[in-house]
Amino acid sequence: MSNSILIIAHAPLAQALRDCAMHVYPECAQSVIALDVLPQAQPETTLEQARQALAHAPDEGLLVLTDIFGATPANVAQKLVAESNAKLIAGVNLPMLFRTVCYRHESLDALVARALTGGTQGVMQVAITAPQNQNRRIHDQNQHDHQQ
Repeated sequence: MSNSILIIAHAPLAQALRDCAMHVYPECAQSVIALDVLPQAQPETTLEQARQALAHAPDEGLLVLTDIFGATPANVAQKLVAESNAKLIAGVNLPMLFRTVCYRHESLDALVARALTGGTQGVMQVAITAPQNQNRRIHDQNQHDHQQ
């Protein structure tokens, strides 16, 4: 079993995310589909484009990833998911996509859990490197130091 992954997002994000996934995981090309939503696209047209994009996808599970909840891509994705046995996650990022690609053979529910974990664990504050994190002198307003 292998789930299909549809990325539906504001242009050019969907295709860019898919391109990144293909760079690392070229063997998943048949499983990952991207649909970029253009600024003036009508929701009905976008929904039809999504249906057409999925026409050649396997009839197994479908995970739909979208960028921003409440925006046109997510609204279209909600309608698409309501018509099928699919799951939808908003807030797609590259770590989430990589995780879904790696575990696309798991059950759809397990894949959703993996995606959420990958997406949240992929967001972190990165420590500043040592040269930029050196102690800096705090200048007293009454003192006129000039560092060079």
